Amino acid sequence: MTPERKGGVGILSYWTRTPLYGRIIVAMVVGVAVGLIFGTKVAWLKEVSSIVLTLLRALATPLILLAILHALLRTEVGGKMARRMAFYLTTNTLAAICIGLLVANVVQPGHWGGSLGTPTAEQEQTIAEKKVYDPLEDFKSKIPSNIIKPLYDDNVIAVIILGLAFGIALRHVRARQQAAGSTAYQTVENFIETLFDAVMTVLQWIIQLVPLAVFCVVAAIIGKEGFAPFVKLLGFVVAVLLALALQVAFYLTRVKFGSWVSPMRFLRGGREAFFTAFSTASSTVTMPITYNALKDKNRIGLRETSSSMGALVGSNFNNDGTALYEAMAPLFISQAIGAPLAPLQQIIIVFMAVVASVGAAGIPEAGLVTMLLVFKSVNLDPGYVLLLLPVDWFLDRCRTTVNVMGDMTVASLLDGKTPEETEDSLTEIPAI
Repeated sequence: MTPERKGGVGILSYWTRTPLYGRIIVAMVVGVAVGLIFGTKVAWLKEVSSIVLTLLRALATPLILLAILHALLRTEVGGKMARRMAFYLTTNTLAAICIGLLVANVVQPGHWGGSLGTPTAEQEQTIAEKKVYDPLEDFKSKIPSNIIKPLYDDNVIAVIILGLAFGIALRHVRARQQAAGSTAYQTVENFIETLFDAVMTVLQWIIQLVPLAVFCVVAAIIGKEGFAPFVKLLGFVVAVLLALALQVAFYLTRVKFGSWVSPMRFLRGGREAFFTAFSTASSTVTMPITYNALKDKNRIGLRETSSSMGALVGSNFNNDGTALYEAMAPLFISQAIGAPLAPLQQIIIVFMAVVASVGAAGIPEAGLVTMLLVFKSVNLDPGYVLLLLPVDWFLDRCRTTVNVMGDMTVASLLDGKTPEETEDSLTEIPAI
């Protein structure tokens, strides 16, 4: 009995030590096998996956609110360089989203291959509503009648606006109290910090259930629809990779004409950071490697100020690859279910992806969490997000690499068109 218990504990320990993407792949393979063996008898498993999705949705909206407040309160930047950095970050992210929308509209991966399954009665009603989309009514529905209601209704746009408004207001209150010698603001900041950490801890617990959700949804779909829905995902992967490649081309063009760094020096000097980002799928883990690559004279060799602003500060607000992905995913799903998004709804996606990418900077598995909110903002069934998870582990690595490249691009642009000439000027701020 003792060996069996040790063996069971060993298997459990090995499973918990396996990276999340590895567990998702295993869950997907087992789900395919179960679906093929049992067919429609396992259709009920889809309800189990919806429970995990509901738990994630319960945390998603308050988490974004706290993440935006947390990011605005902990970042201390100011002056002309901060304004320049904000401009570079915003334009990079907007370019990423526009590239994503352009590729999704031109390539239309949702029309490739088979279907994503027969819509439920609720989804058919949503499709019917989209065909008579009323932009004015949609706008009015997003205006909150009180502060708490947006959290209750998952009114994502209202939550983001509230987060930005209160975050900026708290910064002004802090500055005013600091000038008066008061430290009362620290109580609120500590509360937000603690609450943010607590919510992220709960989020990590729920994320451990994601492989179970993947297993359930894959088994149910394979049992009912076969492989057609997953063949369609290959078109989505191709479209996302094409869009990410165009974003990289945009970065290199911007570096060439906006800084003294050549594109080849940029790519050679940053390759260690790129490989680390792809292998770990974490821009936070990659951050010190990114910083060293930017600062090291034998690699890229930027000024210390530019390197720290781009790699350490800018990374808190820069998720271009994630924003691009979140712009493409709802278009792909809407095309696949025959409910194309109206132009105004695509504009909503632009706004959502920009601000959600800012709020997602400190959130683990950020793409999964914020994707639920983006889908909700254009009235798409968040259940379709689970269908993307079998390929998300690979695309997550690709978009994280692009995120890191975006940080390095901003740092290069901040450094200006004149390289540092002497060791004594390491801390100089480039002329504006």
